[in-house]
Amino acid sequence: MTIKEYNLAVDNYADNVFRFVLKHLGNEMSAKDVVQETFTKVWIKRDDIDHRKVKSYLFTAAYNTMLDWIKKEKRSGDIESNHEYGIENNTNPDLREILDEALSRLPEIQKSVVLLRDYEGYNYAEIAEITGLSESQVKVYIFRARKSLQSYLRRLDLVI
Repeated sequence: MTIKEYNLAVDNYADNVFRFVLKHLGNEMSAKDVVQETFTKVWIKRDDIDHRKVKSYLFTAAYNTMLDWIKKEKRSGDIESNHEYGIENNTNPDLREILDEALSRLPEIQKSVVLLRDYEGYNYAEIAEITGLSESQVKVYIFRARKSLQSYLRRLDLVI
């Protein structure tokens, strides 16, 4: 990949990668750090990356960098939980807060595949490539995540 192609990848995909990581982490500063580290990794390996596959490589690198960051933060105890919105105490909860709370309750892998599919619009094969899962595993995780989200939102509907 040339410098021009790298710059084009930054222009085309930085916002998408940031949005994906931010939805996962819920912390803007941490998401910016992960995205910056991701693009640094891509810059270092730019000679080995085919520019036609840079989008998939970026999301794979962002996904793995994000998982490493989460593990590191959990070990150090510095991770901040921005997913606790206190929805139960809010008399008029915002839909975005409800969806974020529902997503935060999912296991990491389910959350990742749902975000890639429903927020970023990737197909099953692309998600499998990014996460290192098989297509059938991706489908199962998405199915389970959607069932879990549906169950959570139905319970919440009874409360509201």
